[in-house]
Amino acid sequence: MTTTQKVTFWFDVSCPFCWLTSRWIKEVEKVRDIEVEWIPMSLSVLNEGADIPADYARKMEANWGPARVFAKVKEEQPDKVDELYTAMGTIVHPGGNAGKEGYGAYDDVIAQALEEVGLPATYAEVANSDDVDDLLRGFHATAMDAVGNDVGTPVVKLGDTAFFGPVITRVPEGEEAGELFDHAVGLASFPYFFELKRSRTESPQV
Repeated sequence: MTTTQKVTFWFDVSCPFCWLTSRWIKEVEKVRDIEVEWIPMSLSVLNEGADIPADYARKMEANWGPARVFAKVKEEQPDKVDELYTAMGTIVHPGGNAGKEGYGAYDDVIAQALEEVGLPATYAEVANSDDVDDLLRGFHATAMDAVGNDVGTPVVKLGDTAFFGPVITRVPEGEEAGELFDHAVGLASFPYFFELKRSRTESPQV
């Protein structure tokens, strides 16, 4: 008898690396007994007050919109977060809409994704206001509480241990996806293991 593995996945839809890791987890769902909770976090929140280049700051302005929508949906219809992330992430990354700059830049993307998954268009109203910012910050804080500081997205919790990453540039499929998951769970089982890292030699293949 197998035991269902609990996975918590914190995401920001704007990040291509996070997107690839999430697609890996979707592959893992097909070959391993896992139960995934999807929770929004925010690179915009993470970078508040940071000394970042002007063009990156404009991207952080744009990223508020989708993150706010996800916070609202997570609070009111949590069972739709997975589907909405898949829909919006597909529009953003394979669809060629990543890297937008400025407040409101993702408004069309948000509207399209909400329509695709059958969520009310009114969810888009929070994208350009601060009405749910406390809620978003709260979700983001759960990721930071789990993994610590000096990280980005995704944050993935396997059992009782959370990590930034895995950072991948391609999406493994089938049993290869399952094997990568098994190895990640194995590393997470050692309480004194914290990180592995090397320089990336290729860009995300979305």
